[in-house]
Amino acid sequence: MDKGKVLIIGLVWPEPLSSAAGTRVIQLINLFLSAGYEVCFASAAAKGEYSYNLQRLGVTAQQIRLNDSSFNLFLQEINPQIVMFDRYMVEEQYGWRVQQECPDALRILDTEDLHCLRHARQIAIKSGDTLKAADLFTDMAKREIASILRCDLSLIISEIEMEILQNQFRVDTSLIYYLPFLENEITEENRLNWRSFDEREGFVFIGNFLHEPNWDTVKRLKAEIWPVLRKRLPDVQLYIYGAYTTQKVTQLHNSKEGFLVLGRAEDAKEKIAKHRILLAPIRFGAGVKGKFIDAMQTGTPAVTTAIGAEAMHGQLNWNGAIEDDTASFIAQAVKLYKDKDLWLKAQENGIKINNERYGQSGFGRQFIEKLTTFSLNLTAHRQHNFFGQILQHHTANSTKYMSLWIEEKKKGNAPSPL
Repeated sequence: MDKGKVLIIGLVWPEPLSSAAGTRVIQLINLFLSAGYEVCFASAAAKGEYSYNLQRLGVTAQQIRLNDSSFNLFLQEINPQIVMFDRYMVEEQYGWRVQQECPDALRILDTEDLHCLRHARQIAIKSGDTLKAADLFTDMAKREIASILRCDLSLIISEIEMEILQNQFRVDTSLIYYLPFLENEITEENRLNWRSFDEREGFVFIGNFLHEPNWDTVKRLKAEIWPVLRKRLPDVQLYIYGAYTTQKVTQLHNSKEGFLVLGRAEDAKEKIAKHRILLAPIRFGAGVKGKFIDAMQTGTPAVTTAIGAEAMHGQLNWNGAIEDDTASFIAQAVKLYKDKDLWLKAQENGIKINNERYGQSGFGRQFIEKLTTFSLNLTAHRQHNFFGQILQHHTANSTKYMSLWIEEKKKGNAPSPL
């Protein structure tokens, strides 16, 4: 059944082989398609070598321009019933045009993670301070929360971030919706195809190095953790994979130390599955971490920090160990690497987390039902969100006229600022 058109406006073209963010977008596209929507994906970014072939899914791909009225004509032509913005920066750029041309379209923001939370944690780590609630109230937070208020519904991937939005920023619960990663269930057949404990060797880390928390994690592995861990397990190696591995990352490679920087993994799960444990001493970040989902789906236990595991396992036992103290982190990594029974138990925990907390069928069905309810009651919902209407009016107008000025300037028609 054709339910209408969904337009997804992307900050970049999705790269599911490069990042969890890319995987998230493809999951949402597949969810819309399976529910009977026609999907169009548009972005002003240039396509890269690893951009996903959306046409393979039956998705229309459209290159658009930033600060250009051609986008308005594009909106008029496709007339979407739902518009989803991929991160708040995209809503800032295109939200007013969507409001102008498609006022009845349901506007959804996929936050990916709370950028203001990740940024505040990064600043606290670099300054050596403990994050305080007041540290969240930054200019970035003002922009991000304003974007959430302007939209009809924002998708939140972390229960912790749901709590922060409600308790710290006082965002109305009707405006935010918890939608985690949408994963296939791990079956007995999957488990039987996994490599055994004895067939695996070494530790592994994987992450997109355009993402600052991943780079910080590798630096911590190199400087604090691996020198001690290698002394405890002198014949073991650490394999590091990641998209966009720049020279600052590759220069850490040292085969004598068993610290192997190997660049992009064409198949992340295939690489992770070869190794016994995923090491991820993450110090800051937000959202949830796709690398741990990949680890669970390949039967690979993980040793990480409280921030790394945040919001991922709920009340369930973690698939490995969670330690913030460096010495304890190393001790748990060694113990898990050597103890087959402990390793198998951690593997079982991962199966349970994946199947109970990320099952796509239940979460996906509930989300589509939510959209149907929203579409039928959109006017009342927007009246309830009057502060959002105020922001839509004032912010959209200021953004609108700045954008129009930039467009005219590109044409050579804009007056010089005083």
